[in-house]
Amino acid sequence: MANEIRLLLADDHAVVRSGLRMLLQAQPDMVIIGEAETGREAVQRAVELAPDVVLMDIEMPGMNGIEATRRIKAEAPATAVLALTMYEDDQYFFEMLRAGASGYVPKRAAPDELVSAIRAAGRGEVFLYPSLAGRLVRDYLQRGPAGEGDAPNDELTPREQEVLTLIAEGYSNNEIADRLVISAKTVDRHRENIMRKLNLHNRVDLVKYALRKGLIGLDE
Repeated sequence: MANEIRLLLADDHAVVRSGLRMLLQAQPDMVIIGEAETGREAVQRAVELAPDVVLMDIEMPGMNGIEATRRIKAEAPATAVLALTMYEDDQYFFEMLRAGASGYVPKRAAPDELVSAIRAAGRGEVFLYPSLAGRLVRDYLQRGPAGEGDAPNDELTPREQEVLTLIAEGYSNNEIADRLVISAKTVDRHRENIMRKLNLHNRVDLVKYALRKGLIGLDE
């Protein structure tokens, strides 16, 4: 299938990986191309296999999932990392996002929620489990309407501000291209310019910036 999402499972518990295989192999648009038992192995296999999405546990022997995510995003930036973990405290949540994860799903989530999260990550979108998304919003809104060190909006062209707003609202590159009647490559170029001008590093940073600047609201 041309649009299959290629997955790498990273978890040190064989029974967890087995359960994930049973669930995900039943999805018509997903294929598991590899597994890893440690963070270091997850990095190696991500670089070798170039999966679309890595399902990443946090607590693993040796290198943990946070450091593994950081290294994967440095060495294989096109690969999305989706945290799948039993931990729901703020420390792990924010550290995984800062490391470059595209989403965070607790292991207690329903199977269809995990499948939806994988599809979102595969489209280049951010997925945050509802109970955790509120923490992100609260934390960054508490920093004030314009976070310290933010670049002013007027550094962006009007088109870049349009693209930034649509990215923050969760639209994929192709959807933004359709809405603005431009090519997906042009959207990519605008995204790179936005991130360079604002000194941001990933899509989660863009969402947080847009919230602080009031470009999107909580009801969006």
